[in-house]
Amino acid sequence: MRNTFALPLYFISALLLVLLAKYGSGPAGIPPQSGHDRPLTVIGIATQSPLSGGSAIPGEAIKLGAEMSLDDHRAEFEKLGFRLKLIPYDDQAEASKGVANAALIGADPSILGVVGHLDSDVSVPSSVIYEKYNLVMVSPASTSTEVTDRQLKTVNRIVARDDVQGPSAADYAVKTAGASRLFVIHDNTSYGQGLAESFVEAAKRMGARIAGYEAIARGDKDFNGVLNQVLRAQPELIFFSGRYSEAGILLKQAREKGVTARFMGGDGLDSSGIVRFAGSDIRNALYSSPVADITRTDSGKRWADAYRRKFGKPADGFSAYAYDSMSVLLNGLKTAILANGGKLPSREQVREAVRGTHNFQGVSTKVSFNGKGDNKFARMFIYRFEDASYPGRLVSEIG
Repeated sequence: MRNTFALPLYFISALLLVLLAKYGSGPAGIPPQSGHDRPLTVIGIATQSPLSGGSAIPGEAIKLGAEMSLDDHRAEFEKLGFRLKLIPYDDQAEASKGVANAALIGADPSILGVVGHLDSDVSVPSSVIYEKYNLVMVSPASTSTEVTDRQLKTVNRIVARDDVQGPSAADYAVKTAGASRLFVIHDNTSYGQGLAESFVEAAKRMGARIAGYEAIARGDKDFNGVLNQVLRAQPELIFFSGRYSEAGILLKQAREKGVTARFMGGDGLDSSGIVRFAGSDIRNALYSSPVADITRTDSGKRWADAYRRKFGKPADGFSAYAYDSMSVLLNGLKTAILANGGKLPSREQVREAVRGTHNFQGVSTKVSFNGKGDNKFARMFIYRFEDASYPGRLVSEIG
């Protein structure tokens, strides 16, 4: 009889030892659950920026900067029971595409925030859709005054506005560069025209003369007509408000036609792509930008090195600002989660928490939002290309 039951008893004992080793002694024989054993709730964060077309370089920089921040915060949210998921969209720098993407994003209940856009002309109509869905957005790049002056509850940005950028660029052009006769060209977008008008108004107040004011279209590659007008006007400085792709071609063709006037642009020139289009003619060109050179600090250098290691390329103009935009959004998301007892918050709760951001220190800027979503700590910078390499050298800081 002993031999009949010896083998089953051995296996039963062994099985009990395995179960105890794996689960411990939970109450009522139920194995205890750890945070890692529970399924994580997925929270999506979308990015919207141009990943194709003439603005793809800064557009990709926004996506990658946001991705880096999300990856850096992943473990923090997993401890709270949530898995972060980046959902990138290509808005193609086109308002219609941005709006169509915004509708898809808004209809996805797992998405609780958006980092974007690059272009103000895309941010403005797309944000109307976000507002409908109570979906918060943080822009690392859109500078048009219209973005926040509508006072939508969901719209925020961490960069300075064009009514700061225009006067800052004009002040440098007139008072530092010593130009009193100016020719202004814009790309006929609300961003380009708004910045051009802000520049003109400020320059006139300083006593400068506007020798010409013309518009080109995005995608244009032949600027012979407008450059003939520049030759006749003989300005001391050309100010261009538009993208780096048109700016680079315009500058190169200007030098080929014998135009010797200084060349200055807005933050649309703040991309490594400008060197590809302008080549060696970019030397001595100026540009205003709401983007700080983070490599001036040790912590900024470490961040830039980490970015290069992660993506195999140097950070572009808005990379660090996209990182900070995502970090601000995630900080608001975490605040909303904790205020909601650790449970998944509503979009409205996240929206309010992000707008309430106060003294958040990012890698590129400090952030506190005012009542309409502008950053109280946003600043403006002037850079000069000393040779055919990006970025330019910082020559002035405003704010």
